[in-house]
Amino acid sequence: MISKKYKRFSILALVLALVVIWFQFNNSSNQTEGPDEKKLATEHKEKDKVVEEQDEEKVPVTSDMDATKNPKDKVKKLLETMTLEEKVGQLMIVGFDGTEKNSHISELIEEKNIGGVIYFDRNMSSPKQVAELSNSLQQSTGNSSTQLPLMLAVDQEGGDIVRMREQVSPIPSQQKLGNHADAKQVYEVAKLNGAELESMGIHINFAPVLDLSTTDSRSFGKDPEKVYQYGRKAIQGLNDSSITGALKHFPGNGRSNIDPHIETSSVESTQLDLENSDIYPFKQIIKEMDNQKFFVMVTHIKYPAYDQEKPASLSHAIIEDLLREKLGYEGIVITDDLEMGAVNKYFSYKDMGKEALLAGADILLVCHQYENQLEVYNGIIEAVQKGEIPMERIDEAVGRVLTYKLNTIHGTVVDPEQAEKVVKSTEHVNYINNLQLN
Repeated sequence: MISKKYKRFSILALVLALVVIWFQFNNSSNQTEGPDEKKLATEHKEKDKVVEEQDEEKVPVTSDMDATKNPKDKVKKLLETMTLEEKVGQLMIVGFDGTEKNSHISELIEEKNIGGVIYFDRNMSSPKQVAELSNSLQQSTGNSSTQLPLMLAVDQEGGDIVRMREQVSPIPSQQKLGNHADAKQVYEVAKLNGAELESMGIHINFAPVLDLSTTDSRSFGKDPEKVYQYGRKAIQGLNDSSITGALKHFPGNGRSNIDPHIETSSVESTQLDLENSDIYPFKQIIKEMDNQKFFVMVTHIKYPAYDQEKPASLSHAIIEDLLREKLGYEGIVITDDLEMGAVNKYFSYKDMGKEALLAGADILLVCHQYENQLEVYNGIIEAVQKGEIPMERIDEAVGRVLTYKLNTIHGTVVDPEQAEKVVKSTEHVNYINNLQLN
């Protein structure tokens, strides 16, 4: 018979043995994995890595202006991710009717990824309303596949060409500035004009006009050197208020007395004469200023000395050979409005978009009719698909637009209340009135 003392010892030994076995098993399972567990863990890690790589490859085309990334690398990455349709949309600035966004402009922004919008009086009733409209249009880009910010533009030259005239400061005409102001005053007027535009969410002012004329109120005058100096100051003033200017109308339509809004015309002069006069202000500004700080708008007038058949806006000889190669311009080229009589009487909208891009233009301006805007957009897509426009030309133009947006548009929301304070401020009005330009 087993004694009670021995029985208690046996039970205690058994319990200790079980504890040791449990501890060894638990410690082993925490430190090592069986073959199946190892395989599962490896597969899980590889899956995570693939997902991360896919996410990295499929970078969404957004308006994230991350300054820590190289803009050139960002543009390249964006181009790789964008569809043809998204790219073509970025090459257009369009207009629309109304002081609030309508179904047409919403569709163009959200479904066609349109690159920008131009404002006219029909869109502008007060500084606060314009700022709210700018915010609303920019907000619509969040529903687009690219989510790139819009370029918002206007023609605010001064004199006869002033939008929302009663609500903004009385910007003088370039003719008055050319006749009565000095270069510093031209700078100050452009700067205050730019400050008002910037407060309303606008990025681009299609000014100054560099056409040479003694009679046109839109011109600084006939002297090429003075027009260059004043035009340069105007660009500087706009830039210092975060506004991009646009030199127009290249290569200078001051010699024409026919309005290109209505009909075409030709400037009969030699290349030497044009380059020493009409083209001189453009040439000097391009040579001396950062080409990324302004656009060049090309006119619809013909210059037989360079191209016997096509207007400047559709001419490879004028945009690529003259403006790009000879003058060395590296910035954005934009057409004048393609709905002007000088071109729409002689070319279909489908052909105009194609011809302008082949000529070297980067942005097509179509200011009014939704149907015409769609025809230009669809015509370009069709031309690329048929091989009539090389994809390299599309990428070149889109690359310039993306570079501009990444480097220049750092915010898409403005304060409507602040716009009310800035636009037509007492300080601005007093400065202009004290110029004594009459």
